[in-house]
Amino acid sequence: MSDDGETLDFSDPMQRPRFAGLATFFRLPWTEDFEASPPDIGVIGVPFDGGVTNRPGARHGPREVRSQSSLIRRINQATGASPFEARRIADLGDVIIARPYELTGAHLEIQRFYERVVAAGIRPLSCGGDHSVALPILRAVAKDRPVGLIQIDAHCDTGDNYMGSRFHHGAPFKVAADEGLLDPKRSVQIGIRGSLYDRDMWKFSHESGMKVAYIEEVEDKGWKQVMTEALAFAGPGPVYVSVDIDSLDPAFAPGTGTPESGGLTMRELQGMIRMLKGQEIVGADLVEVSPPFDVGGLTAINGANAMFELLCVMAE
Repeated sequence: MSDDGETLDFSDPMQRPRFAGLATFFRLPWTEDFEASPPDIGVIGVPFDGGVTNRPGARHGPREVRSQSSLIRRINQATGASPFEARRIADLGDVIIARPYELTGAHLEIQRFYERVVAAGIRPLSCGGDHSVALPILRAVAKDRPVGLIQIDAHCDTGDNYMGSRFHHGAPFKVAADEGLLDPKRSVQIGIRGSLYDRDMWKFSHESGMKVAYIEEVEDKGWKQVMTEALAFAGPGPVYVSVDIDSLDPAFAPGTGTPESGGLTMRELQGMIRMLKGQEIVGADLVEVSPPFDVGGLTAINGANAMFELLCVMAE
């Protein structure tokens, strides 16, 4: 009991001081033996950045986002959502990758971990890692049928062979579509911007039928209208949500592998994620937080808050 008579239950990690205790995602209980008593939603770290094309460091993302997520409380003040009351949620630890220097082998290890998660009936919320990790996650969550995609990002990530490999962070969604994991006619990419290697860099997105909302469209129409159109395009049915932290302007997320000027504000990103309420979300990720390039933990803080917003809509 505190000096003013308030009863504090320190057996509940969320009532402990936020600077104390071991850092788990959102101060959740941690377990690696998740099949024994599976939660409804599992929050997972994927510390892998073997697919980056330039600046590494996202392998450190899950650890720092965990630390910054300790700042987050129980209830979403804007929406009233309380995911920790609505669902059983646990931190399932990190995917331990034994072959981090062999890209396709590492992706297979990630896939095998998520196959266990899916088989246990757990919906995953993941923290990368670079964006290439979305492909092995999709190989598990979309194994039985193609799903739609809501992607908030600076880049379409539908490139192809780059320096001898298709399996880098600029191509996961083309490969996923080629493998029948994504339905391009239900896939939306929002916030796309930045310079190009060539004019046809994102040709696959357009020719396959994906809806691409460039940042100029977001600015002209407003993020609410763009999201309304995106949700109508994706329609009903299972959908995977992927948020690249570089969707934010570098003023809000300097710590990322491929920063692009002129991006979303954190306030816009929060609002966009909140509009996902009611969607059949089979899994979601937040990727590309690179702590070595961060300033004062800013990118990790915003990454943790984006994950909290995703958790709120997944729980509802």
